[in-house]
Amino acid sequence: MFGPLDLDIDVGGVTVVSGQAGAARTALLMAMCGRMRLTRGSLTVLGFENEPRRVFARSAIACMDELDAVQPSVTVRDLVTEQKRWDSPWYKFVPRVDDAGVADMCTEVFGDVPLPGLNAFIDDLPEIQQLLLRIAVANTRRPPLLVVGRVDKIADDVERGILVERLVALGERQSVITADVNPVKPGSGIRATVDLHGLLGPGDIGVMTERR
Repeated sequence: MFGPLDLDIDVGGVTVVSGQAGAARTALLMAMCGRMRLTRGSLTVLGFENEPRRVFARSAIACMDELDAVQPSVTVRDLVTEQKRWDSPWYKFVPRVDDAGVADMCTEVFGDVPLPGLNAFIDDLPEIQQLLLRIAVANTRRPPLLVVGRVDKIADDVERGILVERLVALGERQSVITADVNPVKPGSGIRATVDLHGLLGPGDIGVMTERR
């Protein structure tokens, strides 16, 4: 679905894969974090060459509808509670969270953005809160690598800028990779941009899903 490509992404900060939106770009992002594996070529991530299972265990992915779409009828409380239960040992009882539980999971990602209401439905939240909530839920383990999609689907320029700011803040402790069809504004804090415009069409490299 994409390739042939030859690129390097350094550790740390935020790297933007700049290229047209579509299945090829999505597949590339998913391959980078071990959710897909190459059928040809070589990919080294976090020191592991063509070992998607190891990369999978050391990465998180958010805002990729193919993987983490949230039902609109789900509340913030339900989503955060479910994630806390996934993160806990099977034998440990995890009660439904309160406002403090939401804050514990979300404050680092949200920064100065107001936290969502405990009983608010996901679909009723402003788009920036929806996306930051999905990042917070995906990023509870704080792995070395965080991949975030959907940046260029935010229609509001101000909210897009806020999202970039929050990714830059996370990039101080993790390597963050995201994608955007739009050019990155100077002074945004993005460490690097990889321009793949015109290179993400069909080619010699394909991908297939990596089973858990």
